[in-house]
Amino acid sequence: MTNILLAINITLMYSAPLILAGLGGVIAEKSGVVNLALEGIMTIGAFAGALVAYTTGNPWLGFLAAGFAGGFLACFHAISAITFRGNQTISGIALNFIGPGLAIFLSRVFFDSTMSRPVPNRLPRILSGIDNPDNNLLLMTLNMDSTVIIAFILTALMYIFLYKTKWGLRVIAVGEHPEAADTLGINVKLIRYLCVITSGILAGFGGAAFSLAIVSVFTPTVISGSGFIALAAVIFGKWTPHGVLGACLVFGFAQALVVLIGASDSQVPSEIIAMLPYILTLTILVLFVGKSVSPKSLGKPYEKGKR
Repeated sequence: MTNILLAINITLMYSAPLILAGLGGVIAEKSGVVNLALEGIMTIGAFAGALVAYTTGNPWLGFLAAGFAGGFLACFHAISAITFRGNQTISGIALNFIGPGLAIFLSRVFFDSTMSRPVPNRLPRILSGIDNPDNNLLLMTLNMDSTVIIAFILTALMYIFLYKTKWGLRVIAVGEHPEAADTLGINVKLIRYLCVITSGILAGFGGAAFSLAIVSVFTPTVISGSGFIALAAVIFGKWTPHGVLGACLVFGFAQALVVLIGASDSQVPSEIIAMLPYILTLTILVLFVGKSVSPKSLGKPYEKGKR
């Protein structure tokens, strides 16, 4: 029972950053823009969050700063992919190099090291103000990071937005049939810009969930492939918010197994254990990528009157 409750807690903790970044992937790709830059955006978000939280002592300001930094970096992807109709894959890959490189450079500028100082205050847990002198396991399990609650709330809000509001239906229309949406007076480029920037903000939040809630510090390896796992979750989740939520919980459970097995007396080499989340990612992509149907205009630039 103890191990089960501990696994649930760790699963939720590691799922939160993936959910936030995965939701970013959903909103961008629902509008028809491939965002492979989640890894780089998460990295710059993790740094910005750690920097502001360390400077101000307020982790919530750091969290907001991470979203701002992620949105700012996503602007460059939007300009390249939407305004100049560039190759969206190449643009995303470029930002995956620029994001970590910029974060490490700025870390050297502000901290004289590739690693930031530990933040004085982490993002609070939801039951942090409640005493638990008897170490009640259920209470410890429920005392999860606030980022978990934020991730679940944003999942519900994005579901409502996409499927229950006219603006969400316009986003879907732009991603499926931009020409038809354009003839109805929908500004395709504006919606895609807003969605890509929102994608960056959410991915920045995902990065901050690592540096402000899980490890409380920025390092060059703090994201360590989580952005790519979030992309896999978008495909596995069939480009839906609730699908991404379920996929990220699966990946979070894989990370929980890494932690639990690593803390046990298992004879399995630690290098093999650390590969579990990535092996699971590849396995799921092989099994499900052919069965998932992406938005019809995903990755296809649009220019009025030229398609």
